[in-house]
Amino acid sequence: MADDWVDDITEDLDRWADKAAGDVDVHGIRLLLDLARREPGLDGPGDLTPERLRRLMLQTFPEQVVAEVADVPSILDTARAMVDFLADAGRLAADAEALRRELTALEPRLTEAIARIDEAEREVAGEVVRGMMLADGVDLDDERAVQAWLEDFERLGEEERIDRATAYLRQVEEMTLPAAPLAPRPELAAAARASGLLRRVSALAEWAARRAVTEHGEPLREDLPAAAEAAGLPASAAGGLADLPDLERLWRAAVEAGALLVEDGRAEPGPLLADLRDGDDEAVLAAWLRLFDEAVTGGGGAIDDGDTARLVRAELTGVLIHLYEQEEPATREGLAAALAGHLLDTQLDHGHAPAPAEVAELLDRELAELESWGVVEPSGEGLELAPLGVWGVRELLRAEGFTAPVVGELVDRPAAELIAGLAWHRERTVGQEIAGWLAARSAEQAAADLIEVMRTGGPGARSVAAEVLGEVGPDAAAVVRAALEDPATGPYARLWLHEHGDAEVGPRRADLAWMLVDTVAAMLETADPAEAVAAALAELPDDVGLDLLIADMGGLGHPQADAVLEALAAHLPDPGAAAAARAARTG
Repeated sequence: MADDWVDDITEDLDRWADKAAGDVDVHGIRLLLDLARREPGLDGPGDLTPERLRRLMLQTFPEQVVAEVADVPSILDTARAMVDFLADAGRLAADAEALRRELTALEPRLTEAIARIDEAEREVAGEVVRGMMLADGVDLDDERAVQAWLEDFERLGEEERIDRATAYLRQVEEMTLPAAPLAPRPELAAAARASGLLRRVSALAEWAARRAVTEHGEPLREDLPAAAEAAGLPASAAGGLADLPDLERLWRAAVEAGALLVEDGRAEPGPLLADLRDGDDEAVLAAWLRLFDEAVTGGGGAIDDGDTARLVRAELTGVLIHLYEQEEPATREGLAAALAGHLLDTQLDHGHAPAPAEVAELLDRELAELESWGVVEPSGEGLELAPLGVWGVRELLRAEGFTAPVVGELVDRPAAELIAGLAWHRERTVGQEIAGWLAARSAEQAAADLIEVMRTGGPGARSVAAEVLGEVGPDAAAVVRAALEDPATGPYARLWLHEHGDAEVGPRRADLAWMLVDTVAAMLETADPAEAVAAALAELPDDVGLDLLIADMGGLGHPQADAVLEALAAHLPDPGAAAAARAARTG
């Protein structure tokens, strides 16, 4: 029967409903028939079997229709009415009574499926609302404040509520960092104790104890060379602390962090100094972090026009964030060029454009100091954050409201959370996360959980879950084989079995077409159609036979096939392939 078979029987449905006893939910029946039309292999009501009805009600319906557990009885009544109509119209090949028994039997599972989706959606919605309240400064422990915020939010129109939630989620995405590996706490504490920052500040604080200071709380002019020498810095004559920027940075960091107390014209050891000397691992890390924060972000004097050294130092936070977010180590030349360009853009209005060579020289000095602090380290031809630097930069960013995932934190999470969390991983950490997750459960359990995500999730989740499934060992063969009959998972199951040594099972052309639709549809979730098509083409082998796959897409029953064909028709560079996409979409 043609793809428009639902339209062909609409008039019959209306006439049947007019004669039926009691109220008939014609709209609900039409909705179920529309969903059935999308089912793979269901080319007309004559193809409706108990197995296909089960998939329609337990998978397709919960995925496509918003429903509550309380609606289950009426949903099943509508489904029974659909069966009655098709049977009375002579449109069924299957035994109508068998279909009715199937509907009765699946009521507990439909209730469970809708409850699971409803709970997940409520949990996500609750997290979004709680996050929005926190972003607005609401104390979640203050019940009156929470209730007042909720009442104000509910008074907004639906469109405005959606706009506010969308803006919040966009901000969350912008404030989420790539997942980073964290070293064990004892290793971090040992690195902090060996850090040049801790060593220099400790030495400076010990030297300064009970010495006189200026009215501004700075070392006396005649003491500056000795202070610099104590801190391990070049000792030179100076008119004031501002003339020795490296010493000035350490002095201010020591005072602001509490390693030095300056009052009544004298410097005294501060409480932080004891933590630096004798604290346990947690105390040392906390002390080091305070010093690091003050030394990097605490300023260190006014930035005069033309003072390139202070301009470079003021941008160190941006350099460190850049290193944190980079997939690969950054070269010194690349960092210097990026910083010089940034300073050129921001300083032209002040009449000072730092020379790139000067920026590179000054940045190289700063990077050398950060290396002595244990914050950066050489890696190949470039630089990257050392383990202590990763931890320190992450802590500073978290204090600013950033979300900073850690490699390994998904190991005990359900498969759906693993798949969602992998979006924040870079290529060099995604394998570590997957390996840890797989090691924490049997191959059979891992495969079953991943297949459930593939069965119930969208194309993006299914594609990622299939990649993870590819890493599961051969012990999962029986579990994977059980997924062969499901249209959403069958293509991936056949591919997995073939790659794990089953010569009798292999992906068919229709399977490849299904997986290509998934690939493009997944990319359409985060990219515009032109970018999605270009990215998908870049991943295809040269001999894939794209025209043939496109021709198969229209008959797959894939829910996103139409959107994918539309994107292919509009953006494929090959006119012949684009025409094939248009034909598959209309045929």
